[in-house]
Amino acid sequence: MPSPRRPTYRPAGRTGSTATGPGGNNTPASGRLDMGGDDVISASRSLPETAPDKPAAAKKPARAAKPAGEGKLRFPGLRKDKPAEPAGGAPNVLAFPEPKGKRRKRNLLMVVAAVVALVAGLLAGAVYSPVLALESISVSGTRLLTPEQVQGALEPLRGKPLPQITDEEVGRLLEPLVQVKSVSAEARPPSGLAVAVRERVPVALVKQGEQYQLVDVEGVQLAATADPASVSLPVIDGGAGTIGQDLFRATAAVLGALPADVLAKLSNASAQSVDAVELKLVDGQTIIWGNASEKELKAKVLEALLKVPADPKNPVKVYDVSVPRHPVTR
Repeated sequence: MPSPRRPTYRPAGRTGSTATGPGGNNTPASGRLDMGGDDVISASRSLPETAPDKPAAAKKPARAAKPAGEGKLRFPGLRKDKPAEPAGGAPNVLAFPEPKGKRRKRNLLMVVAAVVALVAGLLAGAVYSPVLALESISVSGTRLLTPEQVQGALEPLRGKPLPQITDEEVGRLLEPLVQVKSVSAEARPPSGLAVAVRERVPVALVKQGEQYQLVDVEGVQLAATADPASVSLPVIDGGAGTIGQDLFRATAAVLGALPADVLAKLSNASAQSVDAVELKLVDGQTIIWGNASEKELKAKVLEALLKVPADPKNPVKVYDVSVPRHPVTR
């Protein structure tokens, strides 16, 4: 086993005086090492002692270092450290082609966006284009009104593009005309508008002074006439102001349920109560109607009874349809 002592320097063949230096080593008294002549330098070192029962681990041979980048595929973004760049300076990137499905989806979205933009542009051009400005108005369905009255009320629409005109706007302009119950409008490009009017239906005449007012089932006054014989409508005795609103509505509801040909045969209508409505025919016959219930069935039964040929020997004076499933004539 090597000595555990530190290296000593001993001059060979010289008997000079020495002094013991620090640590017990023999060094020249001057504190310098004399390296001249035949001096011999001997050195030894202490090695760590190895436990006898635990042999020293064999030292693994060092692996040869591989050049940087050799034998590896580098993918950008997978490692935080910057990959080695080739001599040219450009990074070593492996590119993958875009999936066909993703490319097809992107192209489809681009086509759809282009079509939507084109359609939106065409619609905007049509809505605001002066080419489609309203110039002519045709009117149908008028009996109480004249087409000129309707056209005059719709005059503010002239010059407005057809796509901007709605039924609601036409209806608001025709509200002052009480004869109009509903209306619909249809564009006739490039500059026409067809207006179909549905008027209220007069069911009776109500005398007011020297005039007779034509009223519908709601009591709305639609027109006036001085000659009741010129209008094939019954006269409501007393009118809405005299017999009361309830009796007037009951009588008007009965008249509104009658067919036009039956209504034309009536001379007047009256009501003692809402359950006792009576009608008079121009021939003098009386119709006992009763209340306003089952008015559609009563109207059909009355129409059928009036079509029965008259018997000269037993003329019918009263038609009682107050119980429509069991009508009575006498």
